Amino acid sequence: MLIAVNTRLLLKDKLEGIGWFTYESLKRITKVHTEHQFLFLFDRPFSEEFIFSDNVSPIVVGPPARHPFLWYWWFEQSLPKIFHKHEPDLFLSPDGFLSLSAAYPAGSKKFRSLAVIHDLNFEHYSQDIPFLARKYFQKYFPQYARKADRIATVSEYSKQDISKTYKIAPDKIDVVYDGANEVFHPSPSLPKGEKAAHLKVLPFGEDLGGASYFLFVGALSPRKNVARLLQAFDEFKKAESSKIKLVIVGEKMFKTSDIESVYNEMQYKTDVIFTGRLGTDKLKDVMANALALVFVPYFEGFGIPIVEAMYCDVPVITSNVTSMPEVAGNAGLLVDPFSVDSIKDGMLKIYKDESLRNQLIANGRKQREKFSWDKTAEKLWNSIEKTIYNS
Repeated sequence: MLIAVNTRLLLKDKLEGIGWFTYESLKRITKVHTEHQFLFLFDRPFSEEFIFSDNVSPIVVGPPARHPFLWYWWFEQSLPKIFHKHEPDLFLSPDGFLSLSAAYPAGSKKFRSLAVIHDLNFEHYSQDIPFLARKYFQKYFPQYARKADRIATVSEYSKQDISKTYKIAPDKIDVVYDGANEVFHPSPSLPKGEKAAHLKVLPFGEDLGGASYFLFVGALSPRKNVARLLQAFDEFKKAESSKIKLVIVGEKMFKTSDIESVYNEMQYKTDVIFTGRLGTDKLKDVMANALALVFVPYFEGFGIPIVEAMYCDVPVITSNVTSMPEVAGNAGLLVDPFSVDSIKDGMLKIYKDESLRNQLIANGRKQREKFSWDKTAEKLWNSIEKTIYNS
């Protein structure tokens, strides 16, 4: 079987959530299923680290698709030519985009498509997305969902959302949870009370001054709710005299003016550290030594940092909406992401109550067993087989 894969989000040192899903699942699938051939379709020069095994053949297909007009050209003009030439049995698209104009059958063979649609944030919070991207998503993703022979997604919440929003039969949608990189693990055993302050200097040179810290990890896009997190941290500092800091790991994405505005008005802005993007080699240490992860988006299809924190034995504060209660289970302290006071109160509870922290950590050790990239790859392969043989 020949499987063509949209790998345009495999970007060296720039993997985000969907990129990690693509990398971790394909790395395993291609190595396990050597009886099949894989055609990786890149939109620009690629790193050899993404060619996981001998049964992977990479092709660069132009133009680089990083704008709605170029998305359209790549999927509707460039890919159909590749499909016609190579006649794949399946097109796997880990970012959910499909080619609507691809001839079915391609050449002399009919091939099927599996779209991984991670979430529908653009349907529910369209104001957070740049205008052209928003219009593209809202026009084409309903068509992709109907075109796909099967759909995979990363949570039961997203499955129900896709089914309800696009009127897709639930039995056409498979849940393949995200996982966590194996480098995430607890920090070395330390005397009581020293764990949070173990990392005296962050990997990029920032001196913590012996303070412990709350941690946020994620792209600084509006739905990640960083502005309210900053307000909540300011209120936490006003209520509790402490050295504790807030470390924010992530790269700017879309609109961030609200973050800058709130930050400039903070009383305790000097206790907030923005790191920008960190590679996993640095992030694992920053995560493992945090007092708690505070991850409070108002919309999320899964929330990989929640699982990464669990694997580091770090307690989690997260939102009580969309997929996050499903992922956190009883290992997360749930708060209202639309309430600054609720987020602040969660931070105060975690900070003051060591027994609560320990209980969340213990619960996390059980909850995290549900999520691994090995399980993701296995479930995605099952979805591939369903697409080929049962659709």
